[in-house]
Amino acid sequence: MPSDLDFVAHLTRESARFADAIREAAPDASVPTCPDWNADDLLWHLAEVQWFWRTVVREKMSGDEAQALKPSRPPGRADLEEFFQSASRSLTQALAANPPDTAAWTWSDDHTVGFIRRRQAHEALIHRVDAELIAGRRTPMDPALSADGVDEALRVMYGSLPEWATFTADPEQTLRLRATDTGDSWFLTLGQFTGTDPDDGTACDEPDAHAADNDPGTAAAAEVAGTAADLDCWLWHRPPAGLVEQSGDRQVLDR
Repeated sequence: MPSDLDFVAHLTRESARFADAIREAAPDASVPTCPDWNADDLLWHLAEVQWFWRTVVREKMSGDEAQALKPSRPPGRADLEEFFQSASRSLTQALAANPPDTAAWTWSDDHTVGFIRRRQAHEALIHRVDAELIAGRRTPMDPALSADGVDEALRVMYGSLPEWATFTADPEQTLRLRATDTGDSWFLTLGQFTGTDPDDGTACDEPDAHAADNDPGTAAAAEVAGTAADLDCWLWHRPPAGLVEQSGDRQVLDR
């Protein structure tokens, strides 16, 4: 979906809201949505992710080169917060200083700073939700950013198709996701993802779903509807704040 969102501005705001929420949580408080982590683990995770992408962009490095320079985890909450603030600030500065079409290493087929801008805005958004769930309070998610988050989840995080893979669609197995507040919708066809990864020889044969370039408006076998924010949370296995309604073919919904 075309987007004119200012991802750097969203990243800045969501990172600040994450910091505000995590500050309210005890260091050893469990993260409901990441059961193996406590609050400080979550803080370290977002801090190291933002440090990593800052290093990739600012130093024009590959992922392996940046990873080799990753510092050790700071020992306590105060040092973790200081590291996070530094990493977050320098990431937004590096992204703002490089136009979206600037070449950069990414794990995606899209090797641009624009990809990193988008991905990091959504990384901060979802982990802000995690931090607020620890703190026992939730604040609204921006509808436009959330709608773009649904699109990114469906097309990039779940639905991307590498050159070595094949997607075999089942035309009877279709699903529409509909954002009730923004009017956006996505038409998915379920099928099978097959192929062998040339990097490590892993053979893949698993269920998958692909979104049409544009919703054709034709009937779907099933539908999932909710606000853009709730759909975004639902796709990322975070509890929606409101109701996500499911209707239609139960087999398609289960798949």
